[in-house]
Amino acid sequence: QVQLVESGGGLVQAGGSLRLSCTMSGRTFSDYVAGWFRQVLGKEREFVASITWSGDATYYADGLKGRFTISRDNAKNTVHLQMNSLKLEDTAVYYCAAHRYYRSQIASARSYDYWGQGTQVTVSS
Repeated sequence: QVQLVESGGGLVQAGGSLRLSCTMSGRTFSDYVAGWFRQVLGKEREFVASITWSGDATYYADGLKGRFTISRDNAKNTVHLQMNSLKLEDTAVYYCAAHRYYRSQIASARSYDYWGQGTQVTVSS
């Protein structure tokens, strides 16, 4: 059974940085596309970034590329999300997600089969 566990969330001042990590257990991590989503209470979960099986391609939500960087270390079964120049509107619960087979709609939460429990990121002024 696939398990995803996020870490690295917390409280940071606007303009600061955080690095989120997500570790997969139960399966071969390199068999899975990995992604990050975020959700604010009362709003839909939104796509942040994704990375292909080998890490040769990455995708970002509009407006986040340049501030956020997704990367993976298949030897450590881990995907990271480096977040720089954080803004108040980046405050959310951040979720790690994974799916195994090709899906055309990489930014859709419905494309992902496995989810972590989420980690809170709070950006303060």
